[in-house]
Amino acid sequence: MARFQIEGEPMANGGKLSGSVAVVAGATRGAGRGIACSLGEAGATVYCTGRSVKGARSPVDRPETIEETAEMVSSRGGHGIWVQVDHTDASQVRMLFERVRDEQDGRLDILVNDMTGEAFMELKSFVDHPLEKGLKVIENGSLSHVITSHFAAPLMIKRGKGLIVEVTDGISFELREFNFYYDLEKAINIRLAQSLAHQLRAHRVAVVALTPGMLRSEAMLEHFGVTEENWRDGIKHQSDLAYSETPFYIGRAVVALACDRRVMSKSGRAHVSGRLAREYGFTDIDGTQPLWHYGM
Repeated sequence: MARFQIEGEPMANGGKLSGSVAVVAGATRGAGRGIACSLGEAGATVYCTGRSVKGARSPVDRPETIEETAEMVSSRGGHGIWVQVDHTDASQVRMLFERVRDEQDGRLDILVNDMTGEAFMELKSFVDHPLEKGLKVIENGSLSHVITSHFAAPLMIKRGKGLIVEVTDGISFELREFNFYYDLEKAINIRLAQSLAHQLRAHRVAVVALTPGMLRSEAMLEHFGVTEENWRDGIKHQSDLAYSETPFYIGRAVVALACDRRVMSKSGRAHVSGRLAREYGFTDIDGTQPLWHYGM
């Protein structure tokens, strides 16, 4: 089984986010893990949340755990703290942010919502897709974001600043034709960022939607039977892999946004990791700047 471990030299952040507090909701694997590790490299304290812990996998049934992510954050210079949370359960989310408030003297600088729905890759028509599974996609991948932001936002409002990142897929409302529920989930999250940005602008809290390009996640590498070391071998089977990126790339995008004193100018908009790389000057872990071309 191909296991993705984020490798490479630490990025040159110089502890730019030292003293900052972040919650990465959905930090177990993929983009969430990459974002958590990148924030850790920048010196932040990162609460890594999710459902999968050692000995108790989530319904996704993959081996990665939030404990592993927290360890990776700490090994890279940050302070990783893992908390098992089901973000569809408001009581669990409330307790998470009460803990953050109590342990960090009320400080919360960054929230990343990276929870996603399950079974979204099923190539089934609307009428053939089981309703219960479809509604679960919306609950896990969008309603969880609303619940989490509801309890996080007051901490940022009280301090008069903060950054909320809605991780999604794409930057427009163009149809993702292969699955109705997946399309709806991602469109909701883009709109969520727009609407929440409007609500929080007066409090100097920025809200952005952020998408990676084709992501070389653990599951993607496993699907193509490659590892991060030999992923280029998969290009012969899927040419789009040539433009793919590691989860660290979107992580560096989040760090760049968090360090941008003018981030409010980006609030309410949807952004692509590759375009932000060109604007801010960061690279993926191999020194490249892959750019996935999403339609506007």
